[in-house]
Amino acid sequence: MKEKFISLLYPSEEALIYHQNRDNLPNISEAVCDELGLTELFSLKNSILSDFFTRDADIIKYRQSTIDDMLRLPELKDTLSRVHPILDDIQELRRLDSDSQNSGDSYLYSITEIELYVSCIDTLREGFEPIRDKIKSPAFSELCDFVIELAASDYYAELNKKLSALAQRVHEVRSVTIGVNLDRELRPCSASVVSVNSEQFKSGRTLDKILRLSFKNDAFTTISELSPFGKGQSDNKREALTAAFHGAIEDVFRASIKGWRAIVGEYVLDNTDFLLRLLPEIEFVSKATELIRRLSVHPGCSVTVPRILPESEKAFSAVGLYNPRVALAIDDEIVTNDFAFDDDARIFVLTGPNRGGKSVITVAVGAAQAFAMLGLPVPAEDAEISPVDAIFTHFPEGADDTIDKGRLGEECARLREIFDGVSENSMILLDESLSSTGAYEATYIASEILTAFATIRVRGIFSTHLHELASSVPDINEKSKSQGGIALDTLVAGIEEGKRSFKIVRKKPDGKSYARDIADKYGLSFDNLMAERSRRGG
Repeated sequence: MKEKFISLLYPSEEALIYHQNRDNLPNISEAVCDELGLTELFSLKNSILSDFFTRDADIIKYRQSTIDDMLRLPELKDTLSRVHPILDDIQELRRLDSDSQNSGDSYLYSITEIELYVSCIDTLREGFEPIRDKIKSPAFSELCDFVIELAASDYYAELNKKLSALAQRVHEVRSVTIGVNLDRELRPCSASVVSVNSEQFKSGRTLDKILRLSFKNDAFTTISELSPFGKGQSDNKREALTAAFHGAIEDVFRASIKGWRAIVGEYVLDNTDFLLRLLPEIEFVSKATELIRRLSVHPGCSVTVPRILPESEKAFSAVGLYNPRVALAIDDEIVTNDFAFDDDARIFVLTGPNRGGKSVITVAVGAAQAFAMLGLPVPAEDAEISPVDAIFTHFPEGADDTIDKGRLGEECARLREIFDGVSENSMILLDESLSSTGAYEATYIASEILTAFATIRVRGIFSTHLHELASSVPDINEKSKSQGGIALDTLVAGIEEGKRSFKIVRKKPDGKSYARDIADKYGLSFDNLMAERSRRGG
């Protein structure tokens, strides 16, 4: 039966081959995945998440249909969860086979691999057949039809028949009788198999056999105690026994297994390879489906299949957007926000109080973009998104207001590296960058950087405590537009009635309100200080 190209993630073999070249993938590194919380959310073991990003709208839509089937039909996920460990076993068997120096072991590995292959096909058929009419995606339709056709073929029936007979023969082997020749010093000098037996040997003593008078009818009771293989034996004796054992296995199985492998080996191994190639895809769609399900049932959370717009439109618009890692880390209903890049602004300077939600929304935008480019529903109520050629993040660890010239140099070097890598189709997410220097220096450097990014026409967010930077946006826009660049605007992490609302609002910041918020938090406002003094009777 001729193998078809089947993939859960790519509509054609050409698309898969193209994406296997990392130079053709969007520049979304594992470090970016870590900073956006994606590595933790997906927790892949057979691959890395950055391998799965794509800018191709057709591939994204192909995956969306695959995930839709997984979400609609829990039987699919259950079937894949049963197949996954079988494929893991085949992969481990391949590793053992490649490490083995013994052809006898290799013959046995061949039988076991074929058994696992048959088990895998049977598991897929049993899971797919009852729901075939409900499957809509091209990926699962192709896989389902291939498995059902294969399992119903005469060849597969003959494969099972031969495998059953061969496996029975292998499983009947319980012991071998080995003849060992000795030299004049009674050292083993040669050995070979005498017989292959379906019964195991039992420990015995010569006196017992004499008393029972059963020498002829008790060939499987030894005249001394059985001992573990190799225990207490000289190197020569151990080597002779090992060689004899391997020779026995090879003699017994050479004719049948070698002939068997020559007849069906190429077919079976090719099809096993096909299943192994699906292993990373099976893991990805399974982990992704579980993640989307968890988000969809979390209080206040929605997921939506985004409308994918051409890359040239530079679209990003989301209603009810939230950070998925934060959502799954809390029990309460999460605060959502509406967010959009548009013709009036494609770079935002986001200010607000500490712990007011600036970092959360910055990561949320990046996560939604990444989800869309993986072909998944995004954490929002509604969204339309264009692919990007890269996502760059700069989330310094331990960011604070302490002046640290060494770390400032590292931050500037990283920002220059990002600038050198971006294009007008890239996204930048900068969170508290330049926090290692004073406000004056940081504001000046950030203004220069943002003017350059705006001139290149990238889109992104600069989340910062630098309120002076937000005030300088009109000056940045004037310089950027004179160079043919795009406009910036400001966002504010809101405070309502003196409390953090975690709502992000598009407006000019009021630096005094944040300072007042901090003063109130620590009891340092004039009213708080005087009220406390009065309470103490001072």
